[in-house]
Amino acid sequence: MRQAPSRLLLHEKRLSRSGYRFIAGIDEAGRGPLAGPVVASAVILKHLNFKADVDDSKKLSPRKREKAYREIMKKAIVGIGMVSEKVIDRINIYQATIKAMEIAVADLKIPPDYLLVDGRTMRIAARCPVKCIVRGDSKSLSIAAASIIAKVTRDRLMVKYHDIYPEYNFARHKGYPTKLHKMALEKHGPSPIHRFSFQPVKRAQKLGNSSVL
Repeated sequence: MRQAPSRLLLHEKRLSRSGYRFIAGIDEAGRGPLAGPVVASAVILKHLNFKADVDDSKKLSPRKREKAYREIMKKAIVGIGMVSEKVIDRINIYQATIKAMEIAVADLKIPPDYLLVDGRTMRIAARCPVKCIVRGDSKSLSIAAASIIAKVTRDRLMVKYHDIYPEYNFARHKGYPTKLHKMALEKHGPSPIHRFSFQPVKRAQKLGNSSVL
């Protein structure tokens, strides 16, 4: 086992000393992509020590994320929330992210008594105190764990979508607006899982080429 970096333990230890027992870290994956859902995770840690690297998911390789994911799922109480691209188009990405986070909290088997949320102003409806932390995935172990769960969950889903819509190469870019993805959009038009409220998808739709059934 390895001790998590001290920068990741400050919030959890301070809240624990104040009497909070079930501290949930919350983060999302998929606000920026042009396709697929936004996924959020809420994680209540049972342990603060892990064999795997548990840190901001963006700092970890896919292999390290997968290893951390498996250990977190064994050692923590995990909730997952997902909001589809169709709902994103209807209510906007910010509101969809809030909704995914609230679903993730509701999915926890134990009600949390404190929420640590990645972001500046994430107005989550909750029955307990909520603290938003800018770049929280690099400042809180619970949020870092949630960032890994959300990222791996969404990446796995986008790999499955790749099998259905291979022309977009979702397994490679996971729906993010890379040059490769934009070229595929221009060539094939939007798929059923694209976010039609996002500008690059709107432009591709205007070209008149679409795989939407």
